[in-house]
Amino acid sequence: MQDNNHQFDSEVKYGFSMPEKHVYRAKKGLNISVVKSISKLKREPLWMLEKRQKAYQYFLSKSMPNWGADLSLLDFDDITYFIRSTDKQVSSWEDLPSEIKMTYDRIGVPDAEKNFLSGVSAQYESEVVYESIQKELKKKGVIFCDMDTGLKMYPDIVRNYFGTLIPHTDNKFAALNTAVWSGGSFVYVPKGVRVELPLQAYFRMNAERFGQFERTLIIADEGSYVHYIEGCTAPIYTTSSLHSAVVEVFVKKGARVRYTTVQNWSKNVFNLVTKRAQTDENAIMEWVDCNLGSQATMKYPSVYLKGEHSKGEVLSIAFAGKNQHQDAGAKMIHFAPHTSSRIISKSISKEGGRTSYRGLIQILKGAHDTHSYVSCDALLLDEKSRSDTYPTMRTKEQEVEVQHEATVEKIGEEKLFYLQSRGINKYDAEGLLVNGFIDPIAKEIPLEYSIELNRLINLEMSGSIG
Repeated sequence: MQDNNHQFDSEVKYGFSMPEKHVYRAKKGLNISVVKSISKLKREPLWMLEKRQKAYQYFLSKSMPNWGADLSLLDFDDITYFIRSTDKQVSSWEDLPSEIKMTYDRIGVPDAEKNFLSGVSAQYESEVVYESIQKELKKKGVIFCDMDTGLKMYPDIVRNYFGTLIPHTDNKFAALNTAVWSGGSFVYVPKGVRVELPLQAYFRMNAERFGQFERTLIIADEGSYVHYIEGCTAPIYTTSSLHSAVVEVFVKKGARVRYTTVQNWSKNVFNLVTKRAQTDENAIMEWVDCNLGSQATMKYPSVYLKGEHSKGEVLSIAFAGKNQHQDAGAKMIHFAPHTSSRIISKSISKEGGRTSYRGLIQILKGAHDTHSYVSCDALLLDEKSRSDTYPTMRTKEQEVEVQHEATVEKIGEEKLFYLQSRGINKYDAEGLLVNGFIDPIAKEIPLEYSIELNRLINLEMSGSIG
């Protein structure tokens, strides 16, 4: 009975859907008319429309990836690519339409904003419907808005950076995103400014057979600091939906950016994301990536270490249950000397689920005196589950240090027996051991989010072993 209650709690909090209401909905399927209509509705400049059209043509020319997760059930013609849920964006929570406000109330956005955030952006379907940022940050010149507003208000900055780190020719899904992108976040932190509390964006898909394609651009100027957190949820449907985001992060000289993702997509969502950061001299980029839910995930946050003495780090958690494949990992490309990178990957598989670590460490000519460390730990909760590791390391320099280690383990019967002998029931004991396994990464997340991550893991664990 306890297991059923936990599963019910998860579905109630995240898997519910609201009656669909919208002011505009594109026809199902993708063609050049849909691409043009999105740009026209948003009143975009000609150069953005041209980018969209070139990206669409490239998307058509590229075949589907034949590696990673199985994408055979993904039908591009059965997806709606743009839905406008409301005719205006608001900065007061009470001004949202009731069904949208109720959705975000249920997943805790108002409490998060009130308690420990500098700014909040909430995207519902294709567009950001709510936005708020502390007045003190505005006075310091910090920009935190949705990408559509960023394009309108700061066109020169957006044009200077958009698609330069992840061009539409990077991969098929980067091309798709460039063609139909909508929403996402635009962040600019001026020189020397520290944003001490996190900025957060929430992404919610409510409609069935829907595609969400947010575009996020973060620029941290010299000596600045910002922590950006995104949370993602969707209702439970039997039909497939698609989430395909593109994130570009520019970390200038001496700046530091941390980008944390806690996703809990429902298990009908294909999550196919491209995330990349570039670091200048003495800059630090940190990805904290927590992947739960989704039918299939293919995501490999990367750092291009362009400046001397810059550092890159990826801390990732992947949890795969029945009929799920989490194909996640990281890429570190060392362009400059005296750079360092670290990748820590933790994966958990249960009930026949599959996790894969897919990584790349590349040290280019001239990037001498670099250091890279990779650790992949997998936890299998039953005989049916699977974990794979696909590490690639390429180096064109001699004076480098590269380390890689990987482990696969099961939950030890001795540990379970010890905890049960101390009066802890088997379900709670299993949860404690799994949370202990991911603790090195969970402790890097702000307390409130770490608690939520542990709760989600416990919900995923319900009835998983034995």
